[in-house]
Amino acid sequence: VQLVESGGGLVQAGESLRLSCAPNGFTFDDHAVAWFRQAPGKEREGVACIALSDGTTYYADSAKGRFAISNDNAKKNVNLRIHSLKPEDAGVYYCAADWSCYLVGGVLRDQFGYWGHGTQVTVSS
Repeated sequence: VQLVESGGGLVQAGESLRLSCAPNGFTFDDHAVAWFRQAPGKEREGVACIALSDGTTYYADSAKGRFAISNDNAKKNVNLRIHSLKPEDAGVYYCAADWSCYLVGGVLRDQFGYWGHGTQVTVSS
């Protein structure tokens, strides 16, 4: 049982990117699926989460306006679209899943039971 991320790569600043998270060994049901990113030398940061039960979404302040998390019912994936990429968006993006978006003090915490291995996003300026 794991999650598989895809869609990372090298992009130029200002471009858009779509990351996908697919379950392997199970299917998304009423899970909450989140995206975290870890930049070099920095702690892992939760950027977005979606509760598949009702579509409620959460975005970190750093992600508001340019990130969009969505449930692709056809492909049974959860996507994260990033628009107008900036160099500071670079890092390893991880997908995580559990039964709710764990927020403490309005901040997404990494207390998720299922994780992927991550996909690298590099942004050239």
